[in-house]
Amino acid sequence: MAAPLSGCVTSLQSSISLLGSSISILDSGVNDFPRLAKVLQTTRHFELLPESHLQAAQASLLASITPELSSLLHRVETHLDKLARREQALIAKYELQEGRLSSNRGSGVEQSKYRSAQSRGQFGKTEGRSGDDEGGEEEDELEQGREQLRLKQMRQKKERLSYAVERLTLQAQQKERQLRMSMAAQ
Repeated sequence: MAAPLSGCVTSLQSSISLLGSSISILDSGVNDFPRLAKVLQTTRHFELLPESHLQAAQASLLASITPELSSLLHRVETHLDKLARREQALIAKYELQEGRLSSNRGSGVEQSKYRSAQSRGQFGKTEGRSGDDEGGEEEDELEQGREQLRLKQMRQKKERLSYAVERLTLQAQQKERQLRMSMAAQ
């Protein structure tokens, strides 16, 4: 009876030795597993978000900033308008005072010429050609002074208008930039 069982015993012994060698191979393979698990573990340095979350955050930020920004822009525009009106008022006041001074100077010159002509007895009398020539020269000088004053006023007006055109051009460019920025934000 030992003979038929001896084949089973040898087969069982070979199976046990095969299992033992398999266990030793697996043990050597799994022995380094905790270190490999730690090495292969991923660390998130940056958190990745879907694009829809980013767009929603941008939209909420834009919605919260836009009213404040528009109110600030409105305040700046009103302040700039006030400054522009004040500047225009100061320019007008300056021109008015300058005109008054020049007219006072002109009337002072006319009055002094009138007084000097009266003191010499030449004003209102026709004493011949020499008096007429002198009166004509004085009138020419007065006319020339008036022309110079008119020319000066025209130059000032030209400068004011060119400044106004330049300012309006800059405002238009600023509005275009704001429009482009608002379109790009959307």
